Amino acid sequence: MPGRTFQVTRRAGVVVGRIVVHLLIGVGLALLMAAVIIRLSWGEISVNQMFLNIVAVEADGGGGSIVWMSVLGIGVVPLLTTGGIAVWLYFRRRQRRRAGDSQVPRRAPWIMRTVSVALVAAVVVGGTTAFAATVGVRDYLEAANSRYDVGDYHVEPTVTSATNKRNLVLIYLESGEATLADDQLFEKDAFAPLKAATKASDGWQSVEDLKQYEGGGWTMSGITSTQCGIPLKGIGSTSGGGAYNALGGTVQTYLEGATCLGDVLGGHGYTNVFLGGANAAFAAKDVFLSGHGYSEVKDLPDWRAAGEPEEAFRSDWGLSDERLMAHAKDEVDELHAEAERTGQPFNLSMLTLDSHEPVHIYDYCTVDTQSEVTAAFSCSMTQVAGFVDHMKEQGYLEDTAVVIMGDHLKQIGGGHAFQAELTDHDNRTIFNRIWIPGENGNSTLRPRVDQLSMYPTILEAAGLTLQGREAGLGVSAFAPTVPAGSAQALQPSQYEELVSSLSPHFYAKAWGGEDAAAQ
Repeated sequence: MPGRTFQVTRRAGVVVGRIVVHLLIGVGLALLMAAVIIRLSWGEISVNQMFLNIVAVEADGGGGSIVWMSVLGIGVVPLLTTGGIAVWLYFRRRQRRRAGDSQVPRRAPWIMRTVSVALVAAVVVGGTTAFAATVGVRDYLEAANSRYDVGDYHVEPTVTSATNKRNLVLIYLESGEATLADDQLFEKDAFAPLKAATKASDGWQSVEDLKQYEGGGWTMSGITSTQCGIPLKGIGSTSGGGAYNALGGTVQTYLEGATCLGDVLGGHGYTNVFLGGANAAFAAKDVFLSGHGYSEVKDLPDWRAAGEPEEAFRSDWGLSDERLMAHAKDEVDELHAEAERTGQPFNLSMLTLDSHEPVHIYDYCTVDTQSEVTAAFSCSMTQVAGFVDHMKEQGYLEDTAVVIMGDHLKQIGGGHAFQAELTDHDNRTIFNRIWIPGENGNSTLRPRVDQLSMYPTILEAAGLTLQGREAGLGVSAFAPTVPAGSAQALQPSQYEELVSSLSPHFYAKAWGGEDAAAQ
């Protein structure tokens, strides 16, 4: 009886051991495939970017090809591979038993075990290491131990006067990196069409060397940093609430404890409208906007419902910039007419799409470069320039501020263009143009600010007066100096550590719906 019990226990242990080994193989392969797909699609990213994009993935109009590639690569391939190994080993053992161990030449057991352990370890360690390096796990752990907390420097925007409030048009350029304007580095200046429509001689201004904030680099980080003045952090930074209660489900709230651009403008009578070609549900952009003062968010389903022809869409993301800007012209006409009738201003925000890789060349685009990416960027800027010209022709620039800027630097993953030109470039910056009615364009904006300072800059462009000229972690670029004690007054290394910090206390409140500034 004891012998039988021992045999049963031993057999159960063997089965459990085999299951564990196959699970480890599957996990290792999944992590390795995830690392490969991420590097090809985006390059190196952050833990925050990874989780903040997967809380609301969309196969339709949200990077569909990437979604399906991830499902197959991270889910199906490791599962089939692990299953195949298990089946092969099962039949191999079965064949050996049928033939009889004495008839099958065998290597020394310890050799086979050593090789097997080494192979399993290589898969697990290799996959884990590759994945950790790809998503910046080391940086994430360092940020978790930072002595800084965003809440110690965060400033709740206080509007001291709205007497001069004016209409606002805010345009985000997908991957709008100013470096692509260098016609010595690239085949041509991709921003030339938009530059021609926003000349400094006509009164347009710009922030010299506008920087992407440390840890940013994707669309939602660009939108939230410039509209809320805080780095976009999430999982692990919060004790619950918001998007992270919906991991794999439906996102209900998004930074509801933060005061953002739409909240401030909405509180002063603005009508906030957003237009985008993609599905706004991707990465919960729609939840963020609707939860922060935007009364209308028009996206891919709306353009389909409006009867846009199939050729106006790209299958992976959505509506072309040509058709988006056509709708934007109609929208700004309606909003401006309503503002004149009611005396209440508007904020029309937009996000372009054509320059998102892999680029799609529409019939209205001219490919006059070897790189289709350069041509696609130039074509997108031509569409935006046409919208700016429309506003000029209609006289809207007389009472409407315009802020145009890239949402982030161009991503240079393994499958993206211009890796050689951009990887080691020492001054990668974000393209931007600012129009203030009545300004002569001779005023100097503070150079080398980052995206967090664009939040108060946009509020001031809209004609609002801010206490201390601060909002979030930013100080308006219109302010020639920064206040002592502000985040922007820190030394560069200190500021970088602050922006990188996970700041769990602050973000628990920001995501949980409490006043983010309250301590």
